[in-house]
Amino acid sequence: ALWALYFSFVSVGQRWYSFGWEFQLLETGFLALFLAPLLHPTKRIEAPKATIYLSWWLAARLMWGAGLIKIRGDACWTDLTCLEYHFETQPVPNFLSPFFHSLPSWMLKLGVLCNHFVELLLPFALLGTSRIRNAAGVIFIVFQLTLILSGNLSFLNWLSILPFFLCIDDNVWRRLKPKRWNPTFTANRPTRLASYLYTPLVMYLSLPIAANLLSENQAMNQTYDPFRLVNTYGAFGSVGRTRPEIILEGLSADGVWKEYEFKCKPGSVDRRPCWISPYHYRLDWLIWFAAMTAERDGSVGRDSWFIHFIWKLLHNDRLALSLLAGNPFSKAPPLAIRARVYQYRFGESDWWEREYSHTWIEAITKDTPELKRFIRSRNWDLDP
Repeated sequence: ALWALYFSFVSVGQRWYSFGWEFQLLETGFLALFLAPLLHPTKRIEAPKATIYLSWWLAARLMWGAGLIKIRGDACWTDLTCLEYHFETQPVPNFLSPFFHSLPSWMLKLGVLCNHFVELLLPFALLGTSRIRNAAGVIFIVFQLTLILSGNLSFLNWLSILPFFLCIDDNVWRRLKPKRWNPTFTANRPTRLASYLYTPLVMYLSLPIAANLLSENQAMNQTYDPFRLVNTYGAFGSVGRTRPEIILEGLSADGVWKEYEFKCKPGSVDRRPCWISPYHYRLDWLIWFAAMTAERDGSVGRDSWFIHFIWKLLHNDRLALSLLAGNPFSKAPPLAIRARVYQYRFGESDWWEREYSHTWIEAITKDTPELKRFIRSRNWDLDP
């Protein structure tokens, strides 16, 4: 039921549910069906071997997809300089990100080498002995915990830990917990049979995934089947060298421009970066992508949702405002709204330093004809 509900969200969510971890949650959730008893829900059953092997295949694809897209996508991953930028320019830094950014250059380069080892080479250890596989599973988990500490990457890393747990043998877990927590497990034929029937389907659906991993034109976070059962993954195929941020401003009745503060993305320079992982502020993520578009060519492009968002704010729409940290226009809607781009970097006296770059969207009002035409062209409601 949980899988079907989330599948319905992803199916209609468009840009707002287009992140790679949405597909990963669906694939992991469906695979988890074969770890539960199908006919006797109160029984403690042995995990079918086929399901364990499929979880290893998922773990390997997560690592290989992320590792290969890096060395193919950006030269800084091969010259070992990517981490000198990543912690500052990632979508939503947390309050530990400045610490990671300030590490010595040699340590950051070593971090890139460790990243390549874990993502490109270590997955082959899953084919080794149980002792080698156990060590690999522990390293995978520690690697994900490091990523969790270094930034707010939604529930991506927390979700990735789940198949890595299944890379570690049960006898290791038995030694780590009290004996009274070690129940007796029994085999469950219906679950085992279902996992055997599911395995060839995964193998078939993995053919385009394997071809994609081997391709020079590798795509990341793509799905090749309508139910998102087997997908290809990847992260940070390119790393920004600067951090453009869109600052949204509204004009008050007394002629003062006031900034809207988002729940987590950088805004006020003296506000400490927040910690939200594993929670996911989708608006904060999408406006990070929009800032790169605004920096690159100044067009709206795929970020037409931002114009709709401005339209909502011009009317003090309650639901749109609920996505923000506050409303500087609680008494009356702003007379106009504009979007300006600033260059952000970690500061010394404050958490951030920023420098004005340019205005992405000039001041518009709710009566601006071009704005109304744009709203009508998308069949959006003119009456919030």
